[in-house]
Amino acid sequence: MSDFLELAARRQSCRNFLDKPVEHEKLVRCIEAARLSPSACNSQPWKVIAVEDPDKVRQVAEATMQLGINKYFEKARAFFVVLEEPGELMAKIAVLVDSQVFAKGDLGGFVLSLCLEAESLGIGTCIIGLYDRPKLRELLGIPAWQSIFTVIAVGYPSSDTVRGKSRKPLEEIARFV
Repeated sequence: MSDFLELAARRQSCRNFLDKPVEHEKLVRCIEAARLSPSACNSQPWKVIAVEDPDKVRQVAEATMQLGINKYFEKARAFFVVLEEPGELMAKIAVLVDSQVFAKGDLGGFVLSLCLEAESLGIGTCIIGLYDRPKLRELLGIPAWQSIFTVIAVGYPSSDTVRGKSRKPLEEIARFV
């Protein structure tokens, strides 16, 4: 297995974090790796808010604990809040498709790069789908026109055990012609 495949196999959704802050420099490095992600027409339709102040981290964690779930995020030591920016496509392409047609894929690559860099640094992440958007907007000063793409919990994992992954077999998802 190549080093990248090992890294991809090791990356998992971390739901139990140590009570240990994540160094600012490592958060910056994660963003740097994500910033290098490819995007359609180099539009880079992303912004990210790195939440590392302990009081704000606690408040973001509270915003992720809706419906009595996600309680484990109260132990996260940082969060990345990824925002979707308007895409700026080349004029030749912009007349054919909506400016955001490629943004979701581009943002997915951004998030994956960020999470894989965190894993390479020994930092656990968990991409969160359910959270209180209005509460996050108010807490972080996110304007109404800006879309919150996702929230990522960050911290040092309490265990280095890699859980088995249940994935569809290659033959079921790939076709070679």
